[in-house]
Amino acid sequence: MKNPSRLYRLLVFSMCSWGSIAGAADPMLPKFVDGEAQVVDAFKSNWIQHDLWVETTFDTDGDGKMDRMHVSVTRQSQTDSEKLRVPVIYQSSPYYTGTGSNDKRFMWTPLQQLGQVPTKHENPPAIPQKSMRPVLSREHLSEWVPRGFAVVHSSSPGTGLSQGCPTVGGPNESLAPKAVIDWLNGRANGYTTADGDEKVTAYWCTGKVGMTGTSYNGTLALAAATTGVEGLEAIIPVAPNTSYYHYYRSNGLVRHPGGYMGEDIDVLYDFINSGNPERREYCDCNVRDKEMMDGFDRFNGDYNDFWANRDYLNQLGPVKAATLMAHAFNDWNVMPEHSLRIYQAIKAKGLPTQLYMHQGGHGGPPPIKMMNRWFSRYLYGLENDVEKDEPVWIVREGKPRNQPSPYSAYPHADSKPVGLQPTSGGVKLGGLVLSASTSSTALGKETLVDNYSFSGPVLAKAEWSNHRMLYATQPLQQDLHLSGTPRLKVRIASSKPAACLSVWLVSLPWTGAERITDDVISRGWADPQNHQSIRRSEELKPGEFRDIEFELQPEDQVIPKGEQIGLMIFSSDRDFTLWQEPGTELTIDLDATQLELPIVGGESSLKKALLQATVN
Repeated sequence: MKNPSRLYRLLVFSMCSWGSIAGAADPMLPKFVDGEAQVVDAFKSNWIQHDLWVETTFDTDGDGKMDRMHVSVTRQSQTDSEKLRVPVIYQSSPYYTGTGSNDKRFMWTPLQQLGQVPTKHENPPAIPQKSMRPVLSREHLSEWVPRGFAVVHSSSPGTGLSQGCPTVGGPNESLAPKAVIDWLNGRANGYTTADGDEKVTAYWCTGKVGMTGTSYNGTLALAAATTGVEGLEAIIPVAPNTSYYHYYRSNGLVRHPGGYMGEDIDVLYDFINSGNPERREYCDCNVRDKEMMDGFDRFNGDYNDFWANRDYLNQLGPVKAATLMAHAFNDWNVMPEHSLRIYQAIKAKGLPTQLYMHQGGHGGPPPIKMMNRWFSRYLYGLENDVEKDEPVWIVREGKPRNQPSPYSAYPHADSKPVGLQPTSGGVKLGGLVLSASTSSTALGKETLVDNYSFSGPVLAKAEWSNHRMLYATQPLQQDLHLSGTPRLKVRIASSKPAACLSVWLVSLPWTGAERITDDVISRGWADPQNHQSIRRSEELKPGEFRDIEFELQPEDQVIPKGEQIGLMIFSSDRDFTLWQEPGTELTIDLDATQLELPIVGGESSLKKALLQATVN
């Protein structure tokens, strides 16, 4: 044929033994419409499900043998009866076979004073080991198997029936999924049992693999991609933790993930340590009680080599997989910076990449249509032009997650930084005005008193409080679109050698409404001791001012007409930071403090929203 159809080229590419174009009508073959894999009736039932153990290249549990990962496979019966070969949607997880307790006894107390050695929490009881055979998880089966993809799951090292130690970001968590992908491509050995020598092969697989997953599961997709393993063609990490420092620390400050006060990396280790009971003592001693305790520095909160080795931004060199990042702007567990920093870095590498962001909380994958187009393009080789789609998709306020709006860039192409300065009166409500308008005015200094007894929402709603300083714009007379990462420059002095610094960007009046976008715009935290480097703490001299500059969490939100944009500065954040003994005074030099807001349309848009004269 001089002009073979796109479907025919696809059949040849996927190396399935389908013969000729006449096979395109065969009910036993994958089907594609408008660039998407379609549900095939013959693939909806009679699945083949089995498990196996894939041998890795590491021994982390110290038994002298290479660790093996427990893997489960769900594939179409036609992979045997019709010798059909299919690509794989793969997810790895530490959560399939049970987890530990969130009991506060097994977490660190937030009542830890900066500069003091923390009191160790209790170790939790052992997690009972579960077999979960032959199916580890049913996640993704109904979406992808009927569309012509096999689905593979594996337990991460030291969880369930997978051997080895959990390391929470250690090298074995990258090499374990790499081994599974190598097995799918015939480069690693798979066995029918954890310790036997009867081999099993993935004869039914084309070798093309895509990974996805949410939270830790999404982290492992990115971890696998950093190995550069051949065959991993595409990943869709959803709300992944891309740096354990950014998850448990912020600008030199010990800061907990939202909803998990007292959690740290050793707590997460205990939470997932569900593997072989006979090797847990070895893992506890060598990973949790030595490597983690020696490295995680809960005393200072500084960045160090331990954290750098658990930051996937530092490991992106080998990445080749097409990457669709997905996250939420209001995820206060794994915060949005995690995905955006990776998206920007992979985009800079010139790899195919897209970004999907929504306005909700933790989790939330892209619409199935987006995922389908991504996997159909990169796993089946279907020329659906997905790489020519707009690179950024953002769900606007009040819209369902399956209706994102397309954008040419993030931040918005027309977003520009605009400097705002607080004016006096923060104990009630000070002003927040364009920095240029205060250039000839001395604004003075204002002092707040730390008290962790008051939560952020309570402080934001208070008509008067000396436990925070609150500054706000005038009410907006028209909607204002923020897109990008707010940045704060603040000159501050403490009455004690150490203090927390917390900042919330809020919309006022505070409503306490259930909608996640109504009150908090962004947040940020820092340790004033780390004013020059997050790798080095420098004790504060009481009364001496320091200049600190740091970013808040990235945002893309339309602030509606009638609301005010507020900057709240306080010390201990009851919902996120350590709780310091009440009474520390923080003094803010307003003349040397500036909030930089990313505004679509820049200063002109802000002036219009405040009914001020526009810039010429």
